[in-house]
Amino acid sequence: MLDIKFVRSNTHDVRDALRKRRSSLDLDQFLAIDQKRRDLLLEVEDLKANRNQASGEISRRKKTGESADDLLEELGAMATRIKALDEKLKDIDEQTLEWIMSIPNVPHPSVPEGNDESSNVQVKMWGQKPAFDFQPKEHWELGTALGGLDFETAAKITGSRFVILKGWAARMERALISFMLDVQTRENGYNEVMPPVIVNRESLMGTGQLPKFEEDLFHLENTNYYLIPTAEVPVTNIYRDETLAESQLPVTICAFTPCFRSEAGSYGKDTKGMIRQHQFDKVELVRFVHPDSSYAELEKLLGHAESILQKLGLHYRVVTLCSGDLGFSSAKTYDIEVWLPGQNKYREISSCSNFEDFQARRAGIRFKPAGAKKSRLVHTLNGSGLAVGRTMVAILENYQQADGSIIVPEILRPYLGGLERIGM
Repeated sequence: MLDIKFVRSNTHDVRDALRKRRSSLDLDQFLAIDQKRRDLLLEVEDLKANRNQASGEISRRKKTGESADDLLEELGAMATRIKALDEKLKDIDEQTLEWIMSIPNVPHPSVPEGNDESSNVQVKMWGQKPAFDFQPKEHWELGTALGGLDFETAAKITGSRFVILKGWAARMERALISFMLDVQTRENGYNEVMPPVIVNRESLMGTGQLPKFEEDLFHLENTNYYLIPTAEVPVTNIYRDETLAESQLPVTICAFTPCFRSEAGSYGKDTKGMIRQHQFDKVELVRFVHPDSSYAELEKLLGHAESILQKLGLHYRVVTLCSGDLGFSSAKTYDIEVWLPGQNKYREISSCSNFEDFQARRAGIRFKPAGAKKSRLVHTLNGSGLAVGRTMVAILENYQQADGSIIVPEILRPYLGGLERIGM
């Protein structure tokens, strides 16, 4: 969340940020609530000062034998008024917190302005689109024909937007997870963790999914628990309400987890295949960094996510998200979009974001600069390294052959026992 002092002192910047994000939030309403809160605080402080003064006078009169009945009556009235104001302040404080938690992060100056994904700006491209002398098929056609993807049985067991991976597909999912984790830990320096996939409400508040995006989550009924939408949530909360030493930064963590999303608002989108599922696997990269170097760290994070696609030989592009397409907590985001020839389009396979101190303020994650008296908020970053199911989708579509078989990328073969081709 934003610093409430920043919001008060920089209303023009916050208003402009809301405009750029095409947000419907009314900042004037927040400022009115905040002013009412400050007026109430001032009144309470004045009353408490008067109460203390009256208490002192009552004590003096009692010592001299003077009557203090008038002051006692006045003191009772003040106590009643203070109690009523405290109740009002409690309600105002809740409204203030609700508002400050609902204000999105301020976009970095380098973020292009725009309404939606059509205004995202391409900044990089790697590799070449594969050439086919036949009409390439979509992944769900290929995977179903090869017996690896079973959507019908998954729908019987659970419902739509689920899949059973069988045989080679189950092995490839497992291989991709191991490959991604090996690259990120052995080559890119991340420490691997395996966190819970169920988290409490406080954890989701800390990373910004709550309270705004509750409809996107799976809530476990009659509990304070939710299924995670991404490993970003449990991993970031490892350091919730903790203070790191400056010498510890950057802290770099990777984690494989299944992820769960309700896909609220996506009715009718990507109904076939594995692009938009309620349950999917992902390797997540999280970095806790010094504020002075967080944008250099973002470029580094982006490179770590890209390295997976490069090793797999998959063509992709990188785009900077415009202000209207930017996630709620992010100050700047790069999307990596892999080419899918079956769909004849680029599809997002990783988002790499710098949240600056937005999450750290919500979660209370700080560091102590060497020799300093006061601690500072860290900057948090995360990115997919990568979405596993979408990586399989990209392999199926990019490495398909005219006979319907799939060539296994060379770097993945050792993880599949030397398998070179998935055949009919």
